[in-house]
Amino acid sequence: MKLDDLVIAGAPAMTALRRDIHAHPELGFEETRTSALVAERLRAWGYEVTTGIAGTGVVGVLKNGSSPRSVGLRADMDALPMTEINTFEHASTVPGRMHGCGHDGHTAMLLSAAQVLAQTRRFDGTVNLVFQPAEEGGGGAREMVRAGLFERFPMDAIFGIHNWPGMAQGHAAVATGPVMGSSNEFRLVVHGKGGHAAMPHTTVDPVLVACQLVQALQGIITRNREPSDSAVLSVTMIHAGEATNVIPDHCVIEGTVRTFTLEALDLIEQRMRDMVGPFCAAFGASCEFRFDRNYPPTINHAAETDFVRGVLQDVCGAEQVHAFTPTLGAEDFSYFLLEKPGCYFVLGNGQGEHRPGGHGAGPCVLHNPSYDFNDALIPIGGSVWVRLAEKYLGAVAT
Repeated sequence: MKLDDLVIAGAPAMTALRRDIHAHPELGFEETRTSALVAERLRAWGYEVTTGIAGTGVVGVLKNGSSPRSVGLRADMDALPMTEINTFEHASTVPGRMHGCGHDGHTAMLLSAAQVLAQTRRFDGTVNLVFQPAEEGGGGAREMVRAGLFERFPMDAIFGIHNWPGMAQGHAAVATGPVMGSSNEFRLVVHGKGGHAAMPHTTVDPVLVACQLVQALQGIITRNREPSDSAVLSVTMIHAGEATNVIPDHCVIEGTVRTFTLEALDLIEQRMRDMVGPFCAAFGASCEFRFDRNYPPTINHAAETDFVRGVLQDVCGAEQVHAFTPTLGAEDFSYFLLEKPGCYFVLGNGQGEHRPGGHGAGPCVLHNPSYDFNDALIPIGGSVWVRLAEKYLGAVAT
């Protein structure tokens, strides 16, 4: 690997910073302590800092040379509403809050690069460091766009990194096209006619209708969707009834739809809308249907992906850069990629062997109460960010 010497030198301090953030997790749009810490560091290094974007978002701008070119580098800052079971020294001090996805590490990696870019200024143009709130379901990227992120801070392209448990430390992966799925939720309320469970002929049983409807919905995936266009429709909640001898008046069905393309999403939503009303009516029931689109699919742009692949090969070595296998998990970096060219890629977080004694003895996977970010990624990610910014903007002409 070819890591930046200054990034390596600053890694111990950035590790301490990362662990401090881990110990003080904050949920989406509540990252006041974290954003203040980020802004303080950036100002100390000479960045022009703007705070309060989409509530708690921070952007640091560093200009050098005379080129009009500009690049955006993004890190997310929010934690998850879950209880950490690790007991090591830097475990969460806030009950029910945990950095279970590594956003503390993403913030530390970008700050590591920020310090070195400010020291060396080996680039010609503008670096925009985007510290984003509320990735975990809050749509912080969407809110930053709505707050005028790209109008206030022009960028030719934007890039994002996520750590990836299970992939070996020092390895990376990237792919062109869809890499994360869209995230969407639906809610169906089947209205029937309640009554005595011993006299079902006097009722319209919404539970029976719901059970049939759950099966029918899967036909959209298996018979309406193009098989090569991956998609998932999962019913995850069914709620009905209060007593064993009562057929309830209604039954609530909720779940999620994930797709890699907006075309597949459009198809699935429309087929659901077409199906549920007549289906329920055939049983003498009626229904309410709601479909909420949350995050669109994360789709990498071809030229920017090729560029990132070259940067990763420069830093990690060609043999340690792999093709990323797309996942139907969602990521709100997708909102940035709808507005600007860019690429979202991953760095291997290892198998969990980095965790010190006191971890929860569970797997080191994302959104797990035993998770912890691998601090060995800080010099790797920091070096990738430095190399990416310098290569994208080029050197100052002499």
